[in-house]
Amino acid sequence: MKETYHSEYLTLESVYLKTAKNSFQSEKYLANQWKALKYLSKPNYEKALQEYEIFNSFFTGKNIQTCFFPSNEKVLIDSMYCRDASIATDFGIIICNMGKKGRINEPMAQLEIYQRNNIKVLGEIKSPGTLEGGDVAWLDNKTLAVGHSYRTNEEGIRQLKALLTPKGVEVLIVELPHYKGKEDVFHLMSILSPIDKDLAVVYSPLMPIKFRNELVDRGFQLIEVPKEEFDSLGCNVLAVAPRDCLMIKGNPKTQKLLEESGCHVVAYKGNEISLKGGGGPTCLTRPMRRMFS
Repeated sequence: MKETYHSEYLTLESVYLKTAKNSFQSEKYLANQWKALKYLSKPNYEKALQEYEIFNSFFTGKNIQTCFFPSNEKVLIDSMYCRDASIATDFGIIICNMGKKGRINEPMAQLEIYQRNNIKVLGEIKSPGTLEGGDVAWLDNKTLAVGHSYRTNEEGIRQLKALLTPKGVEVLIVELPHYKGKEDVFHLMSILSPIDKDLAVVYSPLMPIKFRNELVDRGFQLIEVPKEEFDSLGCNVLAVAPRDCLMIKGNPKTQKLLEESGCHVVAYKGNEISLKGGGGPTCLTRPMRRMFS
């Protein structure tokens, strides 16, 4: 079997997580931050820890190697959404530079852990470039889509291309809409979750026509998330293997469409760890090694 980091849907072998306990740290730490970070409401600390324990058990139950980012007082509670601070590639980790000011220390905190664990680093996105991991998604082993958003700017994309183009990776730029503006959590993966080589969950009303056509031309079948399930993160679906998915409870229409497309779906309760902070299962994970079957 061959391994790769260039996939959103192959069989997941290893993943980095940051637990709710390591992120929220204490009731006081959480209470002091949630408003400034634009959470919908204050997460319940004890319930968040319980939800996360169940979320984590999904990975351990599948014998996926789980590594954890530790508690760090230099970062804020948003660090639980650990996908955003780095990008995994076959050539090493790319350390991001966050577009949200409250998250500016997260990439260096992750870099420290990667270096401690002897994980190769390909490069870093430097200011004035910004790039967040939620704005990138592998379409196939040689194609990385990147959203040009309020979190990921043109200079960040230029630096990303400079790192990956010489390695034979096509970086496909997706121009994202204004939507709710600069303060909103809106990434490429807010409207796209690839779950097999030819299947993706999408929210077409906010998807650029050119990019949607690109997906269709590449042979993707599109599962369309209904409008009423977009804000409840119905489009945020993590594949741990082809058509083997994890999503948030409360999106029954999307879940049914997935199951009708031959997917196995596990839905977790994420009121405290996902919905209030706007981060679903793709946001809560930094997938690393995946395996071709």
